[in-house]
Amino acid sequence: MKIHIKNGRLIDPKNDIDSVQDIFIAKGKVVGIGKAPAEFQASRIIDAQSLVVCPGLVDLSVRLREPGLEYKATLESEMSAAVAGGVTSIACPPDTDPPLDEPGLVEMLKHRAKNLNQAHVYPIGALTQGLKGERLTEMAELNDAGCVVFGQPEGLLPNLRVLMQAMRYASTFDFSVWLRPQEISLTGDGVAHDGEVATRLGLLTIPVCAETIAISNIILLTKETGVKVHLCRISSAEGVAMIRAAKQQGLPITCDVTINHLHLSDMDIGFFDSNCHLMPPLRGSDDRDALRQGLLNGTIDAVCSDHAPVDEDAKLLPFGQSEIGATGVELLLPLALKWGAEMHLSLPRILAKITSDPAGILGIEAGHLSIGSAADICIFDPDHYWKVTSSAILSQGKNTPFMGMELPGGIKYTLVNGHIVYEH
Repeated sequence: MKIHIKNGRLIDPKNDIDSVQDIFIAKGKVVGIGKAPAEFQASRIIDAQSLVVCPGLVDLSVRLREPGLEYKATLESEMSAAVAGGVTSIACPPDTDPPLDEPGLVEMLKHRAKNLNQAHVYPIGALTQGLKGERLTEMAELNDAGCVVFGQPEGLLPNLRVLMQAMRYASTFDFSVWLRPQEISLTGDGVAHDGEVATRLGLLTIPVCAETIAISNIILLTKETGVKVHLCRISSAEGVAMIRAAKQQGLPITCDVTINHLHLSDMDIGFFDSNCHLMPPLRGSDDRDALRQGLLNGTIDAVCSDHAPVDEDAKLLPFGQSEIGATGVELLLPLALKWGAEMHLSLPRILAKITSDPAGILGIEAGHLSIGSAADICIFDPDHYWKVTSSAILSQGKNTPFMGMELPGGIKYTLVNGHIVYEH
């Protein structure tokens, strides 16, 4: 299909474009910007007057819950949710059941996702077999099957020698290693930040040093091995400072923050709101403010939704027993816009953190609209406010701390490979 998107405000941070321009699409590619190619005849015209046209969003952490956890959500429901949120490229963590530690599982996931013909799915391969932290996976074979990076999503390996071996092996193939910096022995059964709120509510705590000790170990191992490392879901002011110092030393380290941690603190737990049971835990307001500043000054490279749909019954349990996670892929853009407005940022700066910057971390050709690039496009109304309700969310998981909130950014169209996969 040939599509002509006219009158829209085209914002492409990577190519430094922010102007009203038409964009022309044919055979799934961008074939013209500003001016139509010779003999171009559109079969569909989209009038984007007063709308923003930007690259499709790239989300670095979306749990699709397949294979094995379909009672929480399905590939169909979560990919529909993704494109409804303007997200066209998804990195999915390996903590499925079974984990993504064998090529056959990765190929099955890729095949299922491709048949749905919606967002692009980029599996994160398990760093160790069964994510147990004992034996390395066959990373080269997993890469051939479709894994673009390799990770251990729920904290550091208990054996640092195994982690060092994994990092050395990954470095040999120029693979990136993605780690969530959390020292498991300090986490224990903790569910909340070690602060006044947890003390008042009688919740078991997770100290900030569980993150900073892990970051310190990762930095030292990065120096030793030279591997490219991405730190997932930073949560503390001290962690941001350590990463800033590591970057100043020239170490190949990037990091992200979840959209939840940009807006919320442990105070939002209120009276045991289990939708705020997240990992890492929501920390103090000073930590939240440091995360915002870290994103602003470039220490933090990208924002992710950390989308984790949970069945309703698992969230109705007492806070400490409830399941970790919040749905978020449909809220990534609206909450990023909200953060940007509060920080008085331009739209290009906001969008870079959820398009071109995460695409660069993932090492994929996405997050920009150059001539010849895939026509993965999000069209949204920045001035349209909508209310977060169960019926407004397409994800099978309705668990979000932002339920009932009015947010900016109504998605009007999402295109993947030049096909309209969402229209509102």
